[in-house]
Amino acid sequence: MRCTEPALRTPEGVRRLAKAWRRYKPPGSEPALRTPEGVRRLACLAGVLLCAGCSQTPAPPVAAPPAATAPPVASTAQPPAAPPAQAQRPPAAPPPWRHARDWDDYRHQAALRILALNPDGTYTGPVHQPALAIPVLEVELNRDGSVRRIQVLRRPGQATDTVQLAIDAVQRAAPFGAVGHLPRPWRFTETFLFDNQRRFKPRTLDL
Repeated sequence: MRCTEPALRTPEGVRRLAKAWRRYKPPGSEPALRTPEGVRRLACLAGVLLCAGCSQTPAPPVAAPPAATAPPVASTAQPPAAPPAQAQRPPAAPPPWRHARDWDDYRHQAALRILALNPDGTYTGPVHQPALAIPVLEVELNRDGSVRRIQVLRRPGQATDTVQLAIDAVQRAAPFGAVGHLPRPWRFTETFLFDNQRRFKPRTLDL
């Protein structure tokens, strides 16, 4: 409760108190202030008037409880599937080896065999200009055409990893045809023309 104005401190309050007392006092009775009972009644009446001058402050409205929110639902989106790995082409069957007439014929047949047994690392179209790298290998053979030794005659200034790519390609194509009927030394050279995708073409096939 909050009192807006004390009742007995204003003329209006005094008039209300006197009027109430005259209405309350029975006729012919002795003055109220001369007896203890009258004093108690007057004090009680004054308390009633004091309460009349007070106003109640309305209670603050009760805040409504917040609406329940649904728990977040975990996303069920699946991650994008990884692209399938590109399958490597199986090597084509190399052309049958013919009895080589000379070393030029032997080198041409060896280039065709290297190309056929390395399908994912070779090309047959026009040579890319300028070539990415041009390593040159010398392949020394045993009598039966197996590889005895590979020597690097020219190492490119860039993309030096193409040297090992060329060596691996020769080893995959081995063994070659027998060389016992050809003059010594039993060896041939090959130049590997690499493009920007690190695929090569034997230069012998462009001659």
